Amino acid sequence: MEKRNYTQVQKLLPEIEAMISAGKTQREVAENYGFKDKYVVKKLLARQRRKRRALAAGIVPRPKGRPRKDAQPRDIAAEQAYEIQRLQMENKLLRDFLQSAGRR
Repeated sequence: MEKRNYTQVQKLLPEIEAMISAGKTQREVAENYGFKDKYVVKKLLARQRRKRRALAAGIVPRPKGRPRKDAQPRDIAAEQAYEIQRLQMENKLLRDFLQSAGRR
């Protein structure tokens, strides 16, 4: 068995896109960088197109995986304002319920 040769192709993306726009084929690009076959380049370009379509549609990319335990909240003031608003709505709902039940 042949040892797997891993390359971080994402770092090579600008160079690969430049070569493709210059008229080279995906197979030629793969041979130039020593990839296993042309599908490495093909999948890289497909992923990039998918990301661009998502950004154009307004979908914000989110980090993968579970957040770190010690990660700080992004915007503490906004989160606190949201939590206060949520609790105020909850209190109003409970007051209305008690009033309609005739307990208050």
